[in-house]
Parts: sequence; structure tokens; C-alpha cells
Amino acid sequence: MDNFWVAAFWSLIPTVVVLGLFLFILRSVVRMDRNERRTYAKVEAEERAKRGMPPAPPASEH
Repeated sequence: MDNFWVAAFWSLIPTVVVLGLFLFILRSVVRMDRNERRTYAKVEAEERAKRGMPPAPPASEH
């Protein structure tokens, strides 16, 4: 019976590692996108201010 639990443990390790790697990559992509959108909005606001245009309306979030 002891070998069963050891085998079950070792068979789950690759799945847990791949899941952790997937979540880390997914989190990084989402954070990168959020930071890129924030930077783009800041640059756009600076360019609109240089040209004397009104601020862009806030984007609707769905």
C-alpha cells in the first residue's frame, strides 16, 4: 500500500509543475498587457495635451 501512495505522488508532480508554469506564464502575459495599456494611455494623454486636444474619453470596460 505504501508504494501506491509514492507512485501517486510521483505521478502528480509533473501535472502540478506544468500547472504552476502555465499559471506563471499566464499571469505574466496579463500583467504585461495591463502595463502596456497603461503606458499607451499615458503617452496618448501626453500627445493630446501637446496638441491642445481634450482628454480621451475613458474606455468602457465590459
